Amino acid sequence: MNVATTIPLSAATALRGDLSLDGTWEFRHESDAAWREAPVPAPWQVLPGLHWSFGRATYRRRFALPQGWRDREVALHFGAVSEVATVRVNGREIGRHEGGYLPFELVIPPDLLEEDNLLEVEAVLPDAHDHEPGLNFAEVPHGKQSWYGPQGGIWQSVRLVARHATHIRALRLDPHWPDGRLEMRLTLSQAVQGMVAIEVLDSSGHALHSETLHLDADRLTHAVTLPRVEPWSPDSPALYTFRATLRAGDEALDSCEERFGFRRFEARDGIFYLNDQPLYMRGALDQDYYPDGFGTPPSLELLEDQVRKAKAMGLNLLRCHIKVPDPRYYEVADRLGMLIWTEIPNVETFTPSSAPRLRATMEGILARDRNHPSIVIWTLINEDWGTRLREVGEQRRWLVDLFDWLKAEDPLRLVVDNSACFPNYHVKTDINDFHYYRTALDRREEWEALSREFAGAADWTFSHQPEAEWTKKEPLVVSEFGVWGLPDPANLKEDGKEPWWMPYGATWAVGVALPTGIEARFHELGLDQVFGSFTQFIEKVQWHQFMNLKYEIEDIRSHAPIAGYVVTEFTDVHWEGNGLMDMARNPRVFAKALSHVNADVVIAPGLRHHAARSGQEIHLDLKVATGGETLPDGARLEWRLNGENGTVALPMTAPMEVTGATLALHTPRVERAEMAALEFRLLAPDGRLISENREALALYPERAAPARQVRFRTDRPLVGERLLVLGHREVEAEDAELFVTDTLDGPRVEAIHAGAHYLQIVEHGQRRLRDDTSPRDGPMTVQIEDAPGGTRSEPYFSFPGYALQNRHNTIWRGDWVGNFPWLRRDGVFAHLPGGPLLDLSFSRVIPHQVLTHQRSWEFRGRVHAGTVVGWVHRPAAFVIEKRLGRGKLVISTFRLMRDAFDADPTATALWDGLIDLALRP
Repeated sequence: MNVATTIPLSAATALRGDLSLDGTWEFRHESDAAWREAPVPAPWQVLPGLHWSFGRATYRRRFALPQGWRDREVALHFGAVSEVATVRVNGREIGRHEGGYLPFELVIPPDLLEEDNLLEVEAVLPDAHDHEPGLNFAEVPHGKQSWYGPQGGIWQSVRLVARHATHIRALRLDPHWPDGRLEMRLTLSQAVQGMVAIEVLDSSGHALHSETLHLDADRLTHAVTLPRVEPWSPDSPALYTFRATLRAGDEALDSCEERFGFRRFEARDGIFYLNDQPLYMRGALDQDYYPDGFGTPPSLELLEDQVRKAKAMGLNLLRCHIKVPDPRYYEVADRLGMLIWTEIPNVETFTPSSAPRLRATMEGILARDRNHPSIVIWTLINEDWGTRLREVGEQRRWLVDLFDWLKAEDPLRLVVDNSACFPNYHVKTDINDFHYYRTALDRREEWEALSREFAGAADWTFSHQPEAEWTKKEPLVVSEFGVWGLPDPANLKEDGKEPWWMPYGATWAVGVALPTGIEARFHELGLDQVFGSFTQFIEKVQWHQFMNLKYEIEDIRSHAPIAGYVVTEFTDVHWEGNGLMDMARNPRVFAKALSHVNADVVIAPGLRHHAARSGQEIHLDLKVATGGETLPDGARLEWRLNGENGTVALPMTAPMEVTGATLALHTPRVERAEMAALEFRLLAPDGRLISENREALALYPERAAPARQVRFRTDRPLVGERLLVLGHREVEAEDAELFVTDTLDGPRVEAIHAGAHYLQIVEHGQRRLRDDTSPRDGPMTVQIEDAPGGTRSEPYFSFPGYALQNRHNTIWRGDWVGNFPWLRRDGVFAHLPGGPLLDLSFSRVIPHQVLTHQRSWEFRGRVHAGTVVGWVHRPAAFVIEKRLGRGKLVISTFRLMRDAFDADPTATALWDGLIDLALRP
């Protein structure tokens, strides 16, 4: 077939004609016989009614042959068509191409061309059916189309090109720093006896080198050495221009121009080096989706804007995730200075058809993109998607072979074999990267254990099979971690309408990823009584996202062996709400604050407890991570807390190291609880600000005797001891005004009905709040449990009517899709500072169980603390009150007994509030 993959030469020249065919085309999808208009470039899914469609579609438009083109070779150049394209001109098929991410071109036979011409493109995006043997969605590289929806059709630009039949087909440039050596490989459409005039220009357009080379073949390989080249880097993205003009005798046949940069990116002994300088990787995972919900950039200006915002947030790398982006993506990264980590789009099934497609896709990526200095890393497989590395040795050997081929083909970049997560691993790689997700508030100990093990060369990151080659010198990178926030839907609306993708997501994460209706659910649950307006809720959720990200970045930076990280993710994508920006590129409210912790030199406060009493001595395991800079001798760290202040001297510290000090300080006196800011400034000997950070500390006044001594009774001795030291008095049951327990049974329910007040403190996972077994409800039971007693009804039919659910292994755990835990700060809990969302001062007491089966109206007064998940789904309670007859029950799942009395003032404050709540009429 008449198909040739080519690089897109930078621009039309005097020797080439170039006509854009972008714009409005006629379009017809197989699901509808009618023709309509469709934009090109864009996937056809932008059209109403086709957002989630596969199948076959036809595009057509007419073009007039420009004057002077009749005697030249005329070719159609397609940036990318997903997935299989068949092209016809004036009714005749001129070629077919497979590969939805790669460019291709077709020469139009001269006898087909007329003054006015009809161009038709038939595009097929297969679903799970075989559209032809081995051609189905599972076996073609598709990347995140399996998550966020299919993208079919002409999604990159189309051009008509006129040129000499003997022309430059491809240009490969391999620049070497620091010696200034530039290796070039020019490929022609056919052999020719002639000359090639080459020229190299610096960023100001000044010619640094020019010469004319003779050739008598279809390719030319040559090398030049330039003196004193300026290296390319994110801070100084120096670009050079290479020009080549092809001549035969006195006739100039063709020319091309390409920009490139000199840089060296490598890994040595666990550290990244850019141009021989240590580099700490501060990346974000970029899904490369745009405001319309698809993968075609709307403008060059948007690409430039997002890179500038990325740099302002402290990022130096974007990991373009299992997608081949529009070429302009790399051009902007080259010009503005952003490192790029690029990946092959994954397949779903490894077969004799899909494996060659992965290799062909990587070959096409190299042919199109290898001249970009911004690209520094390639990934072959992500999270074992499409492969079965743990189970199939042949696939591990295939991956090693592909890794070795790519390293030989492109020695100027690093290669990742499989960007790994549990339970998969690496086989042979330049970077030992791994993905893990936790929320710091909910699973702080787990997060710290994972980072500690990872930094200690954990054996779970690599295969132990014979194919594995682990040098233990590969840099360690936490290449995916992140925490959900939420975008403000009002910022995503266009003409008052919500984006097309908001009704999707219900099939992910047991439904909590469905955006549509979020504001209605917020008001249905009465959360406006907790947060104020919906807009205030969104703002607080975003700050909650920052609190968790900040802690996790600081913890990563506290481990010197870890050489970098990649936050998930750069922008939200459809229902996935963990971006640093929303899809419209509106930064989160914390964008400026992020730059202080997402920096080269970072202060990690190391505060073990985020709650303290007035006058208490608190201890900080302070760390300063240097990144690529050297911390000079004489640097000092200044701290300030509510007027108290001090200075810590720090030693000279080399790049990529961590220094620190143990700091003990006494908290200032406060009359009432408040959220205090513990501020840090790292100064050079000359007073220059190197880094700054701040930590929130819940500061409580000295513990005073309770306003009243409560007479209590409990069946839990440890709880009794705690209540005694809280200042209350244990009495016999008949004299008690409050009963504290962890279980209910029939007699206790009778007592509540008769007027008793019970506080139920639950810290252990079980299915129900009752110890007794309900009688059989009738011949048809609602629920069957594998427990003594056999059949039981739904919780509603047994007081208090709620179920106790362990958060572990459920959507309430919140490792990936975020949960947003809150506590009302009015009424009995008004003395707890901060909120309404829980902060790190609650990390010792955060519940591991939730109470479920409430009706939505119960959140308007009965529920005093709880959580929602994702886009405000799965509401559950941590603290709830319920009356029965003349009595009352308050249930709490906060973990209040972990520490000794008042070792955690947050626990003490919760005890006080719960007792007060339980005693109220």
